Amino acid sequence: MKEVPEGFTKVCKLNELKEGLGKRAMIDEVDVAIFKVEEKVYALQNVCTHQHAPIIYDGFIEDGKVYCPAHDWGFNLCDGKLGGKSKGLDSYEVKIIGDDVYVKAFSKKMNW
Repeated sequence: MKEVPEGFTKVCKLNELKEGLGKRAMIDEVDVAIFKVEEKVYALQNVCTHQHAPIIYDGFIEDGKVYCPAHDWGFNLCDGKLGGKSKGLDSYEVKIIGDDVYVKAFSKKMNW
């Protein structure tokens, strides 16, 4: 039996992720966008900081960023930052255990 690290939730099988295409997952009440790029898996907050809509998973990937389909803002896949700014999307820790993808998401109160 595989041991799941504390706080992580299984979101999908690794083979369910397609290179450069996003997948949406809900962890408790946290909306998460998951991406596989060059065999690495990333997880970001799925709610656009501008439109406040759950559409980041549907963005396109280029140069280490996911671009929001609504307004073309580019968020860094590693840390969720928007351009050179300190804030953007929350990024979540990912672990691959066997063939399963686990994400450690956290809930945060939005101040919109």
